[in-house]
Amino acid sequence: MSKQVVGQGRTVLVSGASTGLGRACARHLDQLGFHVFAGVRRSADAEALQAASSARLRPVMLDVTREESVAQAAALVSDQVGDHGLWGLVNNAGICVSAPLECVAPAQLRHQLETNLIGHHAVIRAVLPLARMARGRIVNVSSGLGRIASPYLGAYAASQFAKEGYSDALRRELRPFGVHVSVVEPGAIRTPIWEKVSEVGHRTLDGAPEDVAELYRESFLRFLEGNDRRARASATRPEGFADAVAHAMTARRPKSRYRVGRDSRLTSVLARVLPDKVLDAAFATIVGHVPPAQATAPRR
Repeated sequence: MSKQVVGQGRTVLVSGASTGLGRACARHLDQLGFHVFAGVRRSADAEALQAASSARLRPVMLDVTREESVAQAAALVSDQVGDHGLWGLVNNAGICVSAPLECVAPAQLRHQLETNLIGHHAVIRAVLPLARMARGRIVNVSSGLGRIASPYLGAYAASQFAKEGYSDALRRELRPFGVHVSVVEPGAIRTPIWEKVSEVGHRTLDGAPEDVAELYRESFLRFLEGNDRRARASATRPEGFADAVAHAMTARRPKSRYRVGRDSRLTSVLARVLPDKVLDAAFATIVGHVPPAQATAPRR
């Protein structure tokens, strides 16, 4: 008996498929024979993705932060799959707000959580009846920062920590219905998101009160440069992420978690074995030392 689930005749919805990891995932599932609804937000991205894929892949406009967009995409998928149901959902859409938390406006944090967590919840609720019908699979994309929160990535880590807990509860709730939930935790992979991280970081710092921004500017800019270097040097590629998602979609017994990349696997181990004091000391090299006079200076 085959240990794999074949893709032919099965349908998968992938959010955030315009670029990077989502695009690689959608195209790989297409190549495996799945019918893929690839969620994008711009018509230009839809055209480019369609041109690079087979007729089995169909771009669909999907903004996970807009309820009407989610409802329209779910209705389109439902009309196409009928009684067969939806075999797979890959919740990949996401953004990354990187900045000192004191500089992050509540609206920014809200948008971070709306996109990376609440938007995924909205999509899951919209298509879950279809997934139950097929006894299918849900893959929530998190990261290594769903285990350890780095300085200057607190907003992003908050969304990923929440997604990890959300996924655990969802997996246990859906088990009686035969719907499996997996989490994929990619580490640093060179994709367009890294350019956006730097852009958002600079904009957030510039938008903070000047005296607050100056407290963090030197160490934060150094952090952004280091992040970019690590991403460029990473041996992990989008194809490795796509392979992990494909396993979650095709294995008879998919894993509850897939860690993609050496840094993601290392982070998982460190989170389990090292006490907070040791981790705090390691991260102290990122934030550096602030002179007491500067740290307590009143705002102008």
